Amino acid sequence: MLSLEKLLPAFVALQKGQWRIISIAVKNCNIYKKAVPMETIQWGIIGCGDVTEVKSGPAFSKVPNSKLVAVMRRDEGKARDYANRHGVPRWYTNAYELINDPEINAIYVATPPLQHEEYTIAALNAGKPVYVEKPMALDTASAKRMAEAAKENKVSVAHYRRAQPLFIKLKELLHAGIIGDIHYVDLKFLQAPLSDRDLQLPKVQWRVDPTLSGGGLFHDLAPHQLDLMLYYFGKIKNASGFSANQGGLYKADDIVSGSIMFESGVLFQGLWCFNVPEEEGTDKCEFVGSKGKISVSIFEEPEIVIKTNGKVSKITFDKLEHVQQPMIERVVQYFLGKNKNPSSAEEGVAVMQLLDAFTSKIKI
Repeated sequence: MLSLEKLLPAFVALQKGQWRIISIAVKNCNIYKKAVPMETIQWGIIGCGDVTEVKSGPAFSKVPNSKLVAVMRRDEGKARDYANRHGVPRWYTNAYELINDPEINAIYVATPPLQHEEYTIAALNAGKPVYVEKPMALDTASAKRMAEAAKENKVSVAHYRRAQPLFIKLKELLHAGIIGDIHYVDLKFLQAPLSDRDLQLPKVQWRVDPTLSGGGLFHDLAPHQLDLMLYYFGKIKNASGFSANQGGLYKADDIVSGSIMFESGVLFQGLWCFNVPEEEGTDKCEFVGSKGKISVSIFEEPEIVIKTNGKVSKITFDKLEHVQQPMIERVVQYFLGKNKNPSSAEEGVAVMQLLDAFTSKIKI
């Protein structure tokens, strides 16, 4: 049996370096991959594009025990510019150099979905937990591979609305029986078609290219809405849907309808159309129960409208400066081992299954 005295120099040497994981493979010794407790999450962002400018990026240095120390983008000028504007110490043009930076102990993957699996698994293999943007992956199969890899480390998915005060309060109201037993949910999200000018923007082009995004605007926006349904109502009994490309402005489908029957008996019906007249645009989700109705907007006005016994009341909320900050705070606590996972890889897979079921890629 190897003595502690012979192992001690190895521990001392490692403690002087920047290692976050101690990996010692010694014959007849039971010490393997002993994790050094983290006190501060030091983030690296892969893909510092539009979503990270306000929604998420600044929040990583605003929540307790968290700091953004490096960013990566393939365009050198844009990577340097982002780092300079946001006060980030380092920038990279190669994702693997960022992943292997010894000062970074957690990774935020904010690329288009095509790269989510590759970079998430690479970071996990480097012993670093991952916060990955929604949709979790290009499709369900990819998400399942990521979830399997997450069993050896930690992965949280950016279904961040479930951490916002409005949607936490909505869950409390639904579960408190304010509108009685919930019978069904009716969601409509309708938008005018993208203009020619919009379609020239790189941040729009990848979103409507299924090879990069997995689908169109539905895949970009619906994960928030569908994750909330899973958050509120739990396990799915079955789900199905239809989709089509009616406008022909891009390769992705621009109309999707979907239904979910939850094991609880609640029925969800959703319609997403990105090809309606501008005046017909809407963002509305209605929860109908035996005693009344609750209405909310998922992306627009931060208020809850409650209608019971012929009376209407409203609960309003302040708009958040950084919409991902509440979720990032919970993810940091999870990575530090102080709280449970606020949005797990398994939940990310469930959302991907709904996206694929509604667009007829799989059956649930």
